[in-house]
Amino acid sequence: MRYGIISDVHSNLDALQPVLEELDRKGMDQLLCLGDIVGYGPNPNECCELLRARHCLAIGGNHDEAALSPVQADAFNSLAREAIAWTNRELSPDNREFLVGLPRERSFPGFVIVHGAPVFHFAYILSVLDAESSFERVSAPLTFIGHTHLAEVYYQNDQGRTFHRKLTSGGVVKLEPSYRYILNPGSVGQPRDHNPQASFAYFDDETESVEVLRISYDVMKVRRRMRTANLPAELAERLSIGY
Repeated sequence: MRYGIISDVHSNLDALQPVLEELDRKGMDQLLCLGDIVGYGPNPNECCELLRARHCLAIGGNHDEAALSPVQADAFNSLAREAIAWTNRELSPDNREFLVGLPRERSFPGFVIVHGAPVFHFAYILSVLDAESSFERVSAPLTFIGHTHLAEVYYQNDQGRTFHRKLTSGGVVKLEPSYRYILNPGSVGQPRDHNPQASFAYFDDETESVEVLRISYDVMKVRRRMRTANLPAELAERLSIGY
């Protein structure tokens, strides 16, 4: 099976469309989304509808849940809260129903997908220490996560030592049979690794490899959409610098 792995789309339709086109070109069989379909960006309904049309198997992220109940955004920064309130007003009934139905975790043969971390679904994995704690809470050899908007992989060898590798420019991770992995494909709609290109992954379970890819999109176009929607200017500007 060949999977397209996307995360943190954040209502950025202009980034999502070329990502899906590239995954189609590579021969994707099934699309998976690691959460945060909405929030920040100007096209929440269109992004939900596109993923629904693609029969995407998605999980819910913290922004997806907050968009349905903005009180959950109380811990967000002021810019994120403003975008969540806007998203809540914009979402159609059908897309609300879609988001409400998203689980926080999904399991597949040999791997699981969560938004932030195993068990503690909205926690952040930002260090080797965080990854080691997460490895203790999951039995699957491969876990896909999002949430941090950083393309990277943590892996634990057969001696129990954990390592970290950044994938800012993309790259291939060959899965070793006796190793365990926590892999983040990065963010489609709001990368934070100082690379403004949309980030995503292609996983082939037959060749046992994951390829993280980057693709350019029309950032200025989505910035104009955000300006028209009266979303915070800072959220639009950060797209140009990938942070």
